[in-house]
Amino acid sequence: MNTPSHAIINMAILGTRESNIGLETVFIGGILPDIPIYIFYVWAKFIARKPEKQIWREAYYHPFWQNTVAIFHSLPLAALAAIVSHYCGWQEIKLMFLSMIVHCLCDFPLHNHDAHRHFFPFSNYRFISPISYWDPRKNGALGAFIELTLVLIATVPVFGLVESWFAKGLLIAINVAYALGYLYLYRRGITLRAL
Repeated sequence: MNTPSHAIINMAILGTRESNIGLETVFIGGILPDIPIYIFYVWAKFIARKPEKQIWREAYYHPFWQNTVAIFHSLPLAALAAIVSHYCGWQEIKLMFLSMIVHCLCDFPLHNHDAHRHFFPFSNYRFISPISYWDPRKNGALGAFIELTLVLIATVPVFGLVESWFAKGLLIAINVAYALGYLYLYRRGITLRAL
């Protein structure tokens, strides 16, 4: 699932108006598991100057990067941190880790060969879903449609929760970009199949 999708879906699930804890915490927890992937990409592309194919076919699978991504996508580690935060009375930190858990649970049904090790460090198991959120060879059109639909639905309550017009505009822009991207890729997929 794309990182902005996680942020929007997590805010819809965990965000409330009644809480003194801001949506910012849920937002951070929603994107935090993917941050190591962005750091990796910036390093590989702009510092190491690796070609795109080498970035995603070789460098990404280096044990250091795989373990770093696994730590940030680990359900047991996030659950343990949420429990410790609860007992220490750190409500915002607990909410951030709960948001990370929601992120990981949303990744399960939409990752195929790029699945994460969600039970690290206790297991290296990867749930290989038959549906990818992006790969057309692995039902990517269906995965992208599921993601788009969830984001469109989740945007409705989130739009009412965010107060700034900038944030509301950003929500609209993300939804428009997703819808146009899906229509472009879906139409292109039909054209390619027709050839």
